[in-house]
Amino acid sequence: MPPACDFVVFGGTGDLALRKLLPALYLRDLEGQLPDTTRVIGVSHSPLDDENYRSDVRRALLEHVPTGSFDEAAVDRLLARLHHVRLDFTDPADWHLLHGLLKRHDPGDANPVRVFYLAVSQSLFGTICQRLDELGVVDDHARVVMEKPIGRDLESAREVNDAVGAVFDETQIFRIDHYLGKESVQNLLVTRFANTFLEPVWNAHWIDHVQITVAESLGVGDRGGYYDTAGAMRDMVQNHLLQLLCLVAMEPPTVASREDVRDEKLKVLKALKPMNPDDVDRATVRGVYAQGLVDGAPVPSYADDVPASDGRTESYVALKAEVNNWRWKGVPFYLRTGKRMDRRVSEIVVVFKKPPHAMFPHSEGAHEPNRLHIHLQPDEGMRMHMTAKEPGPGGIRLRPVSLDLSYAATFDQRLPEAYERLLMNVIRGNPTLFMRRDEVEAAWTWVEPILHRWAASPDRPKKYAAGTTGPTAAATLLERDGRAWQESDQ
Repeated sequence: MPPACDFVVFGGTGDLALRKLLPALYLRDLEGQLPDTTRVIGVSHSPLDDENYRSDVRRALLEHVPTGSFDEAAVDRLLARLHHVRLDFTDPADWHLLHGLLKRHDPGDANPVRVFYLAVSQSLFGTICQRLDELGVVDDHARVVMEKPIGRDLESAREVNDAVGAVFDETQIFRIDHYLGKESVQNLLVTRFANTFLEPVWNAHWIDHVQITVAESLGVGDRGGYYDTAGAMRDMVQNHLLQLLCLVAMEPPTVASREDVRDEKLKVLKALKPMNPDDVDRATVRGVYAQGLVDGAPVPSYADDVPASDGRTESYVALKAEVNNWRWKGVPFYLRTGKRMDRRVSEIVVVFKKPPHAMFPHSEGAHEPNRLHIHLQPDEGMRMHMTAKEPGPGGIRLRPVSLDLSYAATFDQRLPEAYERLLMNVIRGNPTLFMRRDEVEAAWTWVEPILHRWAASPDRPKKYAAGTTGPTAAATLLERDGRAWQESDQ
């Protein structure tokens, strides 16, 4: 841990900063993990002085920090670290205020780590980095954090990466995907590589297929302007879902740290079978939510939420991906994500093949394949579905049972939020859980042909009622292969 740190949040009054970043820093400070001389500097257009900013942050902490973790002394300690700088990012004359604050340090705080978190539109990334370079505040101890998605296609991703890379070395750039900071995602690596009984069957010989689901019950909300230019493919599939796929499919790294993990994820992305137009038509489904009921309450359609939409933006994607390598040849990976679904859930389901020989041909009860459910949210944990004999005399009656691991119940402690882990890794300079430039561009290389085909097609996203599991075509996508989506309560 460095002895001193300046954590600068561009967009410091925005939703991400107040709802996620500052509560995460508070919770780490509560645990005594922030360097004693840490300063947190919010940068925005808002005409706030330090005291007004601290009042806004206190309200945000009260709203977003778990009740049992709200400690007045710890809140006061974090607020004392807070500063606000009003800044027009595009006006060079305004930057002297930030420069003066960054240069004002305790004489004992030599070479503080400076973290620049870009919680703003990516169109500003290059401008902000250029200004920081001109101020002379980018040194070997500086880091920059970029929120996803990086670009909206391969060309724009390269432009963003070039602009930031012109100032910061690749080792100083942290492209954040908060899903990679979740406890259950981290535990996936441990489950695979620290338990000898799983790795021998983690391949095409024993696994039938893999499903990855990220479903939200909420609509686009106040993000409609952004979302209508992105859609579910850019917002979720290109980053979150492909990163989860990589962790499921990657080969064992030499050591689960730093570049080893990222090298193996890149190999998976490069092994994804490219889709031609016919593949896109056959193996992808787009949807958009219509009016419906969520938790018993009526909710509007996407068209109501985003009146300016031209009706071509997808709020739902389901697709079939294939990893063309020795381990996974012939194993489909089914990915789906959507808004206004029947529930909020993120999970990975690994479905194993049926036993090669039916030893109990005259048994009663269900014959189901083994499944490993990895729950990412809302309740992190794992569940292994197995088949057991139901107790009783006479013949054999088979019954599905499950072995459950709930992190909250097993470890009896608060699970850190993903941003808590990721922000501390940035401060420490550990890039393991962040995307490298070549990963981002490899993901865009695979996604881009799908986007091009959709743009050229006269078809529009298929409507599905809010509060359901998505369009019927998504179910058909699996039914053609003799499979079905595994819902979280199955």
